[in-house]
Order: sequence, then C-alpha cells, then structure tokens
Amino acid sequence: MGASLNSGGPRRRGGRRTHVPMSEINVTPLVDVMLVLLIVFMVAAPLLTVGVPVDLPKTSAASLNERIEPLTISVNAQGQIYIQEMEVQEAELAPRLQAITANKPDTPIYVRGDKGIPYGRVMEVMGLVASAGFAKVSLIAEAPSGAPVKPTPKRGG
Repeated sequence: MGASLNSGGPRRRGGRRTHVPMSEINVTPLVDVMLVLLIVFMVAAPLLTVGVPVDLPKTSAASLNERIEPLTISVNAQGQIYIQEMEVQEAELAPRLQAITANKPDTPIYVRGDKGIPYGRVMEVMGLVASAGFAKVSLIAEAPSGAPVKPTPKRGG
C-alpha cells in the first residue's frame, strides 16, 4: 500500500508540475519615489512662504505661538501695502481684510514693516487695521543672528 505525497503544487497529467506565476507587487520603487518627493517638498515648502521682500528689523523679543493661521500685511521700502503677496491701496485695506477674514475680528494679523521706512507709516497701517475692527494685530521682526528666541510664558494663568 503505497501513499502518494502531494508536493503542494498543481499537477498536469503525466505527473509534471505546472508553473503558476507569482503575482506580487514590488513596492520598493514606489517607496523610493515617495521618499524623494517627501524630501523635495520638505525643502521647497519654506521657500514658498517668502512673500514681499521686506528688510525686517532685529529684536530679541519672544515669538508668538498662534494656532490660527494669521494674515500678513507687509509694508515695503517704498511704503506700498501688501496683504500676503497682493498689493492693495490704503483705502482698500480695511474692506479687503474684512472680506478675507469673513468679518472675524479675532483673526490674528501680522504687520511686517521694512526697517528703512518711517515708523509712522507702519503705525498708519496698524491704525487702519485696528479701525477695521481687528484686535489681534502684531508686529513681526527678525531675531538677531546667533541669538535664539524663546517663547514668552502666558500671563495670568
């Protein structure tokens, strides 16, 4: 009484095995491409946030930690006003800000002023923003080179 051991594969007549192609997907090239794209986007993302060229003054004040994406208003060396990267006239500033923020006065607004323009011009722009009803208006400056900026602890808590 002889027992036949099945070796695990399908058999054709005559005892020959048929070859079944393996259908596995090799994901290594896909992972390589995705890692390269990740690195490219990580390098390119900070370069995309550069807006209007403004020579910011240096300060040792602490940075703000905001959770809501702020709107940035820039005043360049010629005194021109920009919302993000779009130039606006002084008379159009308040209505545009209200339209962009959908009349949310708690939207944080950052004002960037070139260090070569008079301080009064930056204050005029901040006054226009405040007169439009926005309460969270902050100035932006650069940290001095080599000096780390530490966040300020919150008061009253």
